[in-house]
Amino acid sequence: MQQADRSVERVGEGFPRTGWLQNLLSGRRGRRLREYLTGYLMILPSVVLIFTFGLFPVGFALYISLHKWKIKHGPFVGFKNYASAIDSLAYVLFFGVAVGLAYLAIRTAREILYKAREHNERPWIHLLLGSLHAGSVVLFLRYVVVLAPEVLGIADKVKGLERTRELFIQLMGEALRAESVWPAFLQWITIFALAWLLTIVLWRSIASPRRNFYLTQTSLALTSAAGAFIIAWFTWTEMQKAIADAWETGAEAPIGIQIVSIAAGVILLGIAWKLWTSAVGHTSDRVFLFRGLAALFLIISAWLLIGELPAVIEAGDKDLWQGLQVTVFYSLGTVPFQLGISLVLAYLLFQAVRGKEFFRVVYFLPYVTPAVASAVVFNLIFGQRASSPINAIITFFGGEHQKWLLEPNGIFTLLGKYLGIDVPTWAAGPSLALVVIIIYSIWTYVGYDTVIYLAGLGNISNEINESAAIDGANRWQIFRHITLPLLSPTTYFLSLIAVIGTFKAFNHIYVLRHPMALGTVDTFSVVIFDEFFTKTRFGHASAMAFVLFAIILALTYVNNKVQGSRVFYG
Repeated sequence: MQQADRSVERVGEGFPRTGWLQNLLSGRRGRRLREYLTGYLMILPSVVLIFTFGLFPVGFALYISLHKWKIKHGPFVGFKNYASAIDSLAYVLFFGVAVGLAYLAIRTAREILYKAREHNERPWIHLLLGSLHAGSVVLFLRYVVVLAPEVLGIADKVKGLERTRELFIQLMGEALRAESVWPAFLQWITIFALAWLLTIVLWRSIASPRRNFYLTQTSLALTSAAGAFIIAWFTWTEMQKAIADAWETGAEAPIGIQIVSIAAGVILLGIAWKLWTSAVGHTSDRVFLFRGLAALFLIISAWLLIGELPAVIEAGDKDLWQGLQVTVFYSLGTVPFQLGISLVLAYLLFQAVRGKEFFRVVYFLPYVTPAVASAVVFNLIFGQRASSPINAIITFFGGEHQKWLLEPNGIFTLLGKYLGIDVPTWAAGPSLALVVIIIYSIWTYVGYDTVIYLAGLGNISNEINESAAIDGANRWQIFRHITLPLLSPTTYFLSLIAVIGTFKAFNHIYVLRHPMALGTVDTFSVVIFDEFFTKTRFGHASAMAFVLFAIILALTYVNNKVQGSRVFYG
């Protein structure tokens, strides 16, 4: 204990010990303060990096998506970029964000009340402190929004002038002291200082060891509630503005009907999922049948309500929806085969096979090979000429050479022509060019998944397999009923990473794409890249990026609910 106290005392050796500071840093409270200061100083660099390269770019991209931004900063347009991309779904998306924040606020408030009742406490004073902290967050965001146009306007002010450091400092000072900026800064700094001053003063009279919990959770709940209200109000005003504009131009305004219909369909799907999960877990056959039929009825009703989606897709950005379709094809063609092949390879390499270390290295090499270099090699292998390696093999066995990366027709359409079957357009499937990219992706990531599966197999005790073998189980039964369930955490992790990776894939697709493929290999990320760098519509591209983020977030949530509940951790 004495050694621990001496180590704590050494933490504060770097602080000057004179006057009030010496009194502040002495004693038990001083040691605790020094521990807090040391911890905060340790995490300060990482916090700065996260804010600079994580939160700030995301916030700035959101700011861009709400403006007409074509190389230069343009006027505020609200949801027009989102509406031009996904039409009425933009309002559903932002209302969903508001509902999510409201749910987070309610859930956090319930946790606070539960903790207070458990310990028979009344943490109402933290409601005041949390309100001030939440207000400081909202006012800070308001200050940033007001400041951003003034700072971005510096680029126009320096036109025709000599660009010096002194000029930039002068213009930055003028931006910070602008008529609309300075009052917003004073409001924020006043509430921020008041919040922390009251926190320091009141915490001296609060002896509860859960005061940190109450303060952080109350601040989070109130901040989430404020965010939900602001986003819902902003979305409602933008929707009303869009309906008014449509009526003024004499066009139809089905925005409200579409939003209500699609939102109601999504809600019914959620209720149907809850009914189905409760039915599966019930022991009574009668209850299972009743809830199952109710879930089926709700699914059919939801599908009819979501029938407004084709009209929304027709009115949205054609490139975005085509990119989403290509991405879905790419994900469905990559993830199952990638995981299945890697699982088989890992199971084989885990056995007593001679030279298995060599094969492990060989399978992992494609993953560590630079993506651009390996994509160029694949481009040569699957070339359109008859002399390319893959076409030479096909013609050697009597087949016809293909255009591969230049072929825009669907794989099932080409197969139907070969078999003499007329395949409808909706059943064409992914293009042959996309199939080549799918093969490349499988070849690249199978080695990585194999190594992870090998690590998962190494965590399974041999005693379990030996006990099952003694009880009469064969190798397939052991694999089916023991190995696969115990590998479910590994499968869950790899499937989650693979799905997210397919929706974010860019490098190899950009190298292997060809104009002759007519956009049939352009995934969502490639469409965003072209929108940003080729068409230079920065606002529209930022809106599309946030749509992609929402899709990935939704897929992650669904995967966590569907597959995560079936993971067996032993």
